[in-house]
Amino acid sequence: MSSPEWPRLLGCDFTSSPRAQKNIVLAWADLLTPEVVQLKQIVRLSGFSEFEGALKSHAHWLGGFDLPFGLPRELLIHLGWPLRYKDYMAHYSAMPRADIRSCFKQFCDARAVGQKFAHRLTDRVADSSPSMKWVNPPVAYMMHAGVPLLMKAGVSLVGLFEQDPLRNALEAYPGLIAKEILGRRSYKSDDKSGQTPERLIARKDILHAIELGQTRLKLRLKLTHGQREAMIEDASGDTLDAVLCALQAAWGLVQHLQGQERFGLPQEMDPLEGWIIGA
Repeated sequence: MSSPEWPRLLGCDFTSSPRAQKNIVLAWADLLTPEVVQLKQIVRLSGFSEFEGALKSHAHWLGGFDLPFGLPRELLIHLGWPLRYKDYMAHYSAMPRADIRSCFKQFCDARAVGQKFAHRLTDRVADSSPSMKWVNPPVAYMMHAGVPLLMKAGVSLVGLFEQDPLRNALEAYPGLIAKEILGRRSYKSDDKSGQTPERLIARKDILHAIELGQTRLKLRLKLTHGQREAMIEDASGDTLDAVLCALQAAWGLVQHLQGQERFGLPQEMDPLEGWIIGA
């Protein structure tokens, strides 16, 4: 049994445009022991108001969210934006998406081929998309939509913006674990034509590894047959990604239980850029 003092775990596969065909997917879980995580519930949300409600549905949780929490320091300095997290995020969240695209495109157009985007240190370490990228995937828009919702809901963004000490959000990246298991093999596609038998096998391989605890997280996932089938059959990968984010949050909780500050985020983390948990 999990300790009553331990927070519930939350994993979130986020989208900047939630709708009936493309949900925000939440995975709620519990840490049973420092080595075992039990998946409790998968929740699908088709709107931001439902998402805000879900963030308030439990008084004590630690979550991993698949969206960037910060922009590169290099970009902020170039644009002359405030060099304080709360201030530049308020400026950013007030911009229309069209203005964000125009601003970031102008920055990229002035730079050499192969060096178009500015990168956060954590994006280089985790091999994730630059947080200023507005297409394929549009992670800049995900941050623009998601971070203000977290802040409005009173959630703490660990190491960046402290609010409720009992509801803490960490930046997660499911690709960190998926690439460790699969290398460069793909396991998901939103396009029906890309939902191949090879990608289905890849999802099974990820599940096999996380059920046995064969990743850098050293955590074993317990789940029901129905939950396993749901992750395998969801060819978009959204359900599996939400669970991978919950596992990354669980790793952060284990670090906390072992005495690490800020759930294992590095001490040298840039307070403007943020960091992907476990990277």
